[in-house]
Amino acid sequence: LRLAAPVPACHWDGVRDALEFGPPPPQSTLIGVPVGHPESGDAEDDWLTLNIWTPDTTASGLPVMVWIHGGGYSYGWSGDPLFDGAALASDGVVVMTFNYRVHAEGFASIPGAPPNRGLLDQVAALRWVQENIAAFGGDPDAVTVIGESAGAGSIAALLAMPAATGLFHRAILQSVPGLLFTDDLASDIGSTITDLLGVEHCVDAVRGLSPHLLNEAADIVAASIGDERRWGIAAHVGSPFAPIVDGEILPTTPWQALDSGAAADIDLVVGHTRDEYRLFMVLKDELGRVSRDAADAALALLAPDAEAFRAAYPAADPEALYQLVHSDYLFRMPSLQLAQAHRGNHYVYEIRWPAPGMGGDLLGACHGLGLPLTFGNLTAGAAALLVGTDPGTAATELSRAVRGAWTGFAATGDPGWPRYDDSNDHAWIIDAVPRVEAYPEHVSRRLWAEYLFTPLDLAATR
Repeated sequence: LRLAAPVPACHWDGVRDALEFGPPPPQSTLIGVPVGHPESGDAEDDWLTLNIWTPDTTASGLPVMVWIHGGGYSYGWSGDPLFDGAALASDGVVVMTFNYRVHAEGFASIPGAPPNRGLLDQVAALRWVQENIAAFGGDPDAVTVIGESAGAGSIAALLAMPAATGLFHRAILQSVPGLLFTDDLASDIGSTITDLLGVEHCVDAVRGLSPHLLNEAADIVAASIGDERRWGIAAHVGSPFAPIVDGEILPTTPWQALDSGAAADIDLVVGHTRDEYRLFMVLKDELGRVSRDAADAALALLAPDAEAFRAAYPAADPEALYQLVHSDYLFRMPSLQLAQAHRGNHYVYEIRWPAPGMGGDLLGACHGLGLPLTFGNLTAGAAALLVGTDPGTAATELSRAVRGAWTGFAATGDPGWPRYDDSNDHAWIIDAVPRVEAYPEHVSRRLWAEYLFTPLDLAATR
């Protein structure tokens, strides 16, 4: 089944121990191995496993929350201690997390293998929920999917996928990325990986390679993906993999699908952080180093109109413009536009609470900050970087408020603040004191109003 579509697990006799997390799928190691992440990647491993927390094994009809982790479609696993679902489940919901194939195993374009294998794994997990979650007290007719970053991008794709129809009923999308690939771009990146390995670009040849070797080659390509003349924005942001708009598994972009009426019966919560890209600037040691030339190049590549962008933020220096345009392109505006395209009930939020980790003023309200607030695991794994090792009462209370909104939405479809629609633009502002006010990024909303997030193509930057 390597590089194939997923199939249901085989039956077994007797009782099978299910007391430990399954091994993570093979993935990128460019950013290191997460805390608690065991060695993995053997072809014979069962990567596609899931985990369940339930507040009451004797209950029935409980709302279900299915977490889809992020990681740039290249890394992450459901056993990350940050994603421990105990705190969420204690609010009366059944929580499920699961692995899906990432990096080359899940998203590389390889002739003879189905595209978007990672997305197909997610559909398989959601089918499992429909068939089995009642045994853990969950209601298969009250399933909410929730994810952040590439997890939110995955959910956006699921909203547009015919195979996912009817498998979930509500969705919480945190920091939706705008990256999607055409077949041509994905195939060119895939063939670059197999060329590096010296094998034919076909599934039979790639199946003969170990997952470790395949992903090492994918990491080499990802680390040297800088030729913007060939791969455009994908090269600029260093992303070798994204969902492929192949016309069948993913027929069109999520924005187009929702604008055409798809998923109108699914209630959505969609939001982002204020300073999305600041985390990446910290990790890449870019703070204090962004030149006018670098900012101009980013604006020329990413902004709908570079001059209009500069004029709209007259007080912004090159570093602020660089951060703003990356934040807008990668996460903020794809998130907002997804909500605006949706024909059903949708709610919008923005995290403005500055991450107290790393000295308190370095990260701002950065990408990923919703993770510890969602799960309540404020010092687990990467959460310690964002929140610090001593979170304090304020962080604990804010996490409790966020969890209450998410579990309330899963139970009733109402997160606790007004819907966002043409008559109002109310948003929940997640700050030291949460509040409801007008959506705050009105300048960026205006700048991007006519922009379409289309699949990235070869030698194309728009």
